[in-house]
Amino acid sequence: MSKNKPRDVQVFPIATDTRILRSRSWSRLRFEIEYALAKGTTANSYLIESDKSAIIDPPGETFTQIYLEALQQRFHLEDLDYVILGHVNPNRAATLKALLEIAPQITFVCSNPGAINLRGALENPDLQILVMRGEETLDLGNGHNLQFIPTPNPRYADQLCTYDPQTEILYTDKLFGAHVCGDQVFDEGWEIYNEDRRYYFDCLMAPHARQVETALDKLVDFSVRMYGTGHGPLVRYGLIDLTKAYREWIQQQASADLTVALIYASAYGNTATLAQAIARGITKAGVAVESINCEFTEPEEIQAAVEKAGGFIIGSPTLGGHAPTPVQTALGIVLSTATNNKLAGAFGSFGWSGEAVDLIEGKLKDAGYRFGFDTIRVKFKPDDATLQLCEEAGTDFAQALKKAKKVRSPRQPATNVEQAVGRIVGSLCVLTAKEGDRSSAMLASWVSQASFSPPGLTIAVAKDRAVETLTHTGNKFVLNILKEGNHLGLMKHFLKPFGPGQDRFADVAAEETESGSPILTDALAYLECSVQNRMESGDHWLVYATVENGKLLDTDGVTAVHHRKSATHY
Repeated sequence: MSKNKPRDVQVFPIATDTRILRSRSWSRLRFEIEYALAKGTTANSYLIESDKSAIIDPPGETFTQIYLEALQQRFHLEDLDYVILGHVNPNRAATLKALLEIAPQITFVCSNPGAINLRGALENPDLQILVMRGEETLDLGNGHNLQFIPTPNPRYADQLCTYDPQTEILYTDKLFGAHVCGDQVFDEGWEIYNEDRRYYFDCLMAPHARQVETALDKLVDFSVRMYGTGHGPLVRYGLIDLTKAYREWIQQQASADLTVALIYASAYGNTATLAQAIARGITKAGVAVESINCEFTEPEEIQAAVEKAGGFIIGSPTLGGHAPTPVQTALGIVLSTATNNKLAGAFGSFGWSGEAVDLIEGKLKDAGYRFGFDTIRVKFKPDDATLQLCEEAGTDFAQALKKAKKVRSPRQPATNVEQAVGRIVGSLCVLTAKEGDRSSAMLASWVSQASFSPPGLTIAVAKDRAVETLTHTGNKFVLNILKEGNHLGLMKHFLKPFGPGQDRFADVAAEETESGSPILTDALAYLECSVQNRMESGDHWLVYATVENGKLLDTDGVTAVHHRKSATHY
């Protein structure tokens, strides 16, 4: 896949009277954590032409011009009856305004929260809107009698799925998608998308697991042969397996014995983006998140979530020098509900000043709460480095919660099995990786050669490691093999706790490969590796990578090995 390919629109018939228009970006589209694998994406839109015609989910402003050109080559927009919106966000407003200019006769179809968002985004109170609450249908003729299923969650409070009984396609908006771009319209050989779909779930769905489960329960009674997703390939061949996987991943969140209440509001989407990155960091560390958009959540729900949670984090934009009223209300609920032995956190984005974040931090400090990470303040839109900082802050927060729980539950002596497993010896290495503005490293001893041709190795990466995000399929990293005798300094350096976003290489001698990954010049040898595959293995990912280059830096040195006392100790 070439990241330099121009954006385009791929049009393809997928069912009776139905076509997909896939607006494709071959490079990373946005600075949001769910796009971090940088495999491009597709914004999927659908056109149903029957007695009446409808477009489902026009793309955002990145694609407005090429999308409308592709659409007008195949359809007279003057004849368009409906535009159905799975969700409304400001990014989509430019395309909708352009559509209205060409086809002022159209009627929008969306949920009730969607109608409120739509009037605000288009700055037009007089739009023709059909509000779908779940009982209504929309008959386009020839059996296309569309049904609508509200499937809201805190990030997308207006989310609406659409079902066409004629084609048995369920248009799922954000559900079941993946940010990956290619020529395949459908998911033939669907297992190649497993990693992308899992990552997408972890970023977008895991913080809303309870609401996603409710959505799946609503969808279970429909006879579906295909998911018309908002992003990535259509789900046809892997439909049963992906639906089952969603249930399993939701259960993983539900079974976590620690929960964080993540409470926020977002004016322009930036604070929500920060919240998503923090949530990703928390969930990857094995702690569940109850994500709460306080603009759309009743006070009783906020109170119940805070009471249940082991810790809470509050995020806010600054509007006119203040926190929005819903945030102030939520802060009041937290202060009156949460005992001050609960871990706290604060974050926010702003344009010119950040009074709202200062207000939250000050109130929490005055009340005696201990903070799980330094307060995060972000001006304007977050970039990759900021998202890495937020993700690592979330992981630190989760690990602090887990550590506090361990203190309350004294550690049991290692069993015979744990002691025996601990005697498996591995070479002591440091994995280093860099992509764009993000870089990280970790000490590793669970490394093994896995293949001769091509030369390859496996390495176990804990799910809560900061570097984990840089070890997905297609990523490159360097494995630095440490040398007996001088390994203790490097071992001590990379074992120490790093703050969120802190440079791991500031105090070590290092050079960079062509891909940017650091080589530790005091190592015995290094291997430049490319990730080919990953397998989930309990609390780790088992990463298989092929070796593309390498060098022995000290011909007389001996590999440092690591002896452990048990399987539960490093």
